[in-house]
Amino acid sequence: MKGSALRHVITPSPNHEPRKHGQSPNILLLHYTGMESSDASLRRLCDPETKVSCHYLIDEEGKIIQLVDEDERAWHAGLACWRGMSDINSASIGIEIQNIGHNGDYPDFAETQMQSVIALSGDIIERRAIQRELVLAHSDVAPARKADPGEKFDWRRLHEAGIGHWVEPSTATGEPTLSPNDTGEFVLELQRTLLNYGYCIELSGTFDIATQDVVRAFQRHFRPTRVDGLADAATVGTLKLLLSALPINSAGTS
Repeated sequence: MKGSALRHVITPSPNHEPRKHGQSPNILLLHYTGMESSDASLRRLCDPETKVSCHYLIDEEGKIIQLVDEDERAWHAGLACWRGMSDINSASIGIEIQNIGHNGDYPDFAETQMQSVIALSGDIIERRAIQRELVLAHSDVAPARKADPGEKFDWRRLHEAGIGHWVEPSTATGEPTLSPNDTGEFVLELQRTLLNYGYCIELSGTFDIATQDVVRAFQRHFRPTRVDGLADAATVGTLKLLLSALPINSAGTS
């Protein structure tokens, strides 16, 4: 099975297929399992009835378990989109991190887990030449459905290890906060900026539920101190800093 050279165990899942159109993965997608234990997660990810899987699972102790060959299309992203791409499963390698998540008590990620995430992610992005800005959260590509790995996941630490795109969050204050049912040019500018960063969002000019979902997903990843789906000055400022820090020609299109 093709995968990381790092020390890991292999527990094959039957839930995979060839990547569509022979696509090579250029996204690294991080999740939490949302289940009570890694044993339960592993059973689900290997059960052909569930039709879900991932390439790697990191258990409570930080052990790395490979389930699907990296060249195969695992079934972890579901209905998702980034930079206009809708088949995220064909475009990505998926890592599930054991954590019960928001439907439970959502514990902190263990130190051993973070060490394994950094080691495995670094290995994958080096071998696959994955761009920093394409190390994403499940919530980034499916903001209406998913919250993982969530605001407790330490994206700053990954960035300091050379993994992922991140900036120090803005502390700006004073500008009006955009909130549900607001309309107009400021809302349209926010939507356009989110789209240019990579989020799939309609340029409606109305701060609708879909826009709130995307803002909340953005906050979970990039401004986690307050996750409320409201576009305050710090959220908008952080978004603009991220967009300006992107390498040339790597932003999405409006």
